[in-house]
Amino acid sequence: MPYGDLRKQIWQRFASYEDLDKHECTIEEREEYEPHIDNGIIVYAGVDYEKIVREAEKEADIIVWDGGNNDLPFYKPDLQIVVADPHRAGNELTYYPGETNLRMADVVIINKVDTAAAENVEEVKKNIRMVNPKAKVLEAASPVTVDKPELIKDRRVLVIEDGPTLTHGNMPYGAGAIIAKQLGAREMVDPRPYAVGSIKETYEKYTHLATILPAIGYGERQIAELKATIDSTPCDTVVIGTPIDLRKVMTIDKPTVRVKYELKVLGSVTLAEILEEFLKRSEKS
Repeated sequence: MPYGDLRKQIWQRFASYEDLDKHECTIEEREEYEPHIDNGIIVYAGVDYEKIVREAEKEADIIVWDGGNNDLPFYKPDLQIVVADPHRAGNELTYYPGETNLRMADVVIINKVDTAAAENVEEVKKNIRMVNPKAKVLEAASPVTVDKPELIKDRRVLVIEDGPTLTHGNMPYGAGAIIAKQLGAREMVDPRPYAVGSIKETYEKYTHLATILPAIGYGERQIAELKATIDSTPCDTVVIGTPIDLRKVMTIDKPTVRVKYELKVLGSVTLAEILEEFLKRSEKS
């Protein structure tokens, strides 16, 4: 999802961090593109989806549309996979276009079953069966890891999470808060008294946020205000729970740890097996 001067973003190709810098990507864009680049996957983005798909077809046999449940597919998919979050049980029926995607899904992955309450997982299962009983349902975990756990235990930590997840996603916490609690942080410092500019305005608009700092960075000014908020917040360690490493876009003059998480499908049926079956059917047709 591009931001900024859309005239320069008709279609874009990202295969390296240098491409992110060349296209002057915002934090939000980097959060969407960087994890794919880390996995060796080429990313196409932009605003002209006809041109995007024609360029992608030149070098790819399979095209994956990643809408993040914020969009309906801009292309008709041959296989539609939707991820449901039991930390937000019930939202799969009350958010648009998330509910529409759920109803159209061929496969639904209930993620984060390792950290969500069991009753929330069951609620999501029930809702899937109610609106899309034909979908294949898989369960998955997202185990959270951190590179320097010793910098969290018994420390006062500032937890930074993915901005859109916290704001219009209505989540009061993320992976950073989960690992901080698991590792016994002494305190999650409240950054609100130290927020400046648009970061302060974000807290005023999204009142459910408390001891978590949303990584808002839709431009240079917001990135500077995010850095100023981090610099002003008294803490021992900064816990970076965002999908990207914020240290690549700003200098943080405090001890930092990087939080990561990977999807692990559980159960006897794997996503790989479903994809292999799908590809075999596609080749025959």
